[in-house]
Amino acid sequence: MEKEQTDNQEHNQEVSNTEEDTQQKEGSSSETSGEVKELSPEDKIAELEDKLARTFAEMENQRRRFEKEKEDAFEYGGSSFAKEALSLIDNLERSKVVLESDDTLKNTEALKKTLEHFDIISKDLISIFSKNNIKPIESLNKKLDPNFHQAMMEIEDATKEPGTIIQEIQKGFTIKDRLLRPSLVGVAKKPSELDKKVEENKENSEKK
Repeated sequence: MEKEQTDNQEHNQEVSNTEEDTQQKEGSSSETSGEVKELSPEDKIAELEDKLARTFAEMENQRRRFEKEKEDAFEYGGSSFAKEALSLIDNLERSKVVLESDDTLKNTEALKKTLEHFDIISKDLISIFSKNNIKPIESLNKKLDPNFHQAMMEIEDATKEPGTIIQEIQKGFTIKDRLLRPSLVGVAKKPSELDKKVEENKENSEKK
């Protein structure tokens, strides 16, 4: 009986010790997790100043973007209209080609007068465009520039350096410092070996 009482007392003491350890650990953990570093007034002021500086920087960036968009709208807002209007020049050029190819009109005074009027109208249109900062791109005999030209074909030509523009299919234009539409062009390339031999034989026969 005494032994049982002793065992029970020891068991109760162990449970008590365990509960005390658990409470101490929980209390210690609670104290640790509950610790919050209090910012000093100087730190709070520095934090607010940083947030304020970031806010002002973002506002300034938005203002600059708005100004840039407004300038672009003012400077280039007519790009779509200008691009459509260029079809007038294209149609005049196509009409000239059709008339010049008509066998019934060749070498007639009527054709000569008509082409002269077409040239006047085309020059007037280009002049009006130029006054509004829409200018034609110079292409013939220039080196191909992908920023302003679009090569549509290669033409064998031994007299020109490869990549030189020797044909203008459609005139390109810029609006201020931007490309409105590229020039469609044909560029020179070196003749093939077969063509070179044919040309040499032709020259030799002509010399004889």
